[in-house]
Amino acid sequence: MGSELAFVIGYDISDPRRLLRVHREMCKHATPLEYSVFLLVGSERARSYCLDEIRVLIDPVADDVRCYPLPARGFQGRVGRASLPDGIVWTGLPAAIT
Repeated sequence: MGSELAFVIGYDISDPRRLLRVHREMCKHATPLEYSVFLLVGSERARSYCLDEIRVLIDPVADDVRCYPLPARGFQGRVGRASLPDGIVWTGLPAAIT
């Protein structure tokens, strides 16, 4: 797990059908944080593969897909209303990327 990287991938897809297809494909590769914002934890190769799969689904003129690498030792926190009730902890997200 020491060589894993973390990336935030977000998209703005103009067509509802393409939006659904992109969302379904992203769920195969990454963890949804919001409907169109995902956390991908893996290698650079995994990131490239994910984006290659998305590239064939989008309209490059009308749609926007962005991928941002997260720093390995950066601050990890949340602001706003909790997405889960008190006492429930989702362990699907990594505690820290090292």
